[in-house]
Amino acid sequence: MISLKDYDNDSTPSWCPGCGNYAILPSLKQALVDLELYPHQVLLVSGIGQAAKLPHYMNCNGINGLHGRSLPLATAAKLAHHELTLIVIGGDGDCYAEGGNHLVHAIRRNPDITLLVHNNQVFGLTRGQAAPTAERGFITKMEPQGAPLPPFNPLTLAISQDASFVGRGYAGHSQHLTDLIKAAIRNPGFSMIDILQPCVSFDHQHTYAWYGERVYHLDRNHDSSDKFAAYHKAEEWGEKIPLGIFFQKARPAYGRLKPILEQGPLLLQPPTSPAAIETLFDEFL
Repeated sequence: MISLKDYDNDSTPSWCPGCGNYAILPSLKQALVDLELYPHQVLLVSGIGQAAKLPHYMNCNGINGLHGRSLPLATAAKLAHHELTLIVIGGDGDCYAEGGNHLVHAIRRNPDITLLVHNNQVFGLTRGQAAPTAERGFITKMEPQGAPLPPFNPLTLAISQDASFVGRGYAGHSQHLTDLIKAAIRNPGFSMIDILQPCVSFDHQHTYAWYGERVYHLDRNHDSSDKFAAYHKAEEWGEKIPLGIFFQKARPAYGRLKPILEQGPLLLQPPTSPAAIETLFDEFL
């Protein structure tokens, strides 16, 4: 029987003491155990950053890609072995800045993968510059007069483009986050969870206490199939910050649009003969 120990390894996290990443790690492990997924059935893909280190601290398949490029890598891996449970891990800088273009097209393609974004409003690995989600006026060493731009809202973007699953969690609510991750993995399509995560080193404004006074769970009356209601809730920020599943829409997963996958994972299918490839080349001459 699967247990949390199956996902443990001997690595010691290098995150700052008190970092919200420490709370996200066990929530992910618990979600995988609850879903009875074994390490060999799971592939974690990440880019570069503090959040992207998470796969190093789990005993399962993992790939580190380029900064901001984890989603196309994960899409390719899912197509090659679509029976794997594919989870992408990244920070708000990794996924929403360098990776913003790939996020848009991942939503459009709808591959059956789950994206977990650790959102702390800063570039933590490079010592605290304002990330796209930073609130206007947020003061950092690079923006001593405050971030001049309005914050990027990943939830409204995903909802507007009909992402099949859009949610928000909080590192301080571990059980809720675990349940949210399980729901995202079960969803047969592209699932995005924006996870609010305090940065104790470079953001002394958005602390655990600050979030604790503001976050609340969407109630059962919220209709996640109502796009306009979801969009309205996703714009709520400030005195109250909602958590939960904002939006869901049934769409065919990208892999289902590829008939060849009906024959099984690509890596288990017989290799294409060189003669057949040469024939394809001839068609373009």
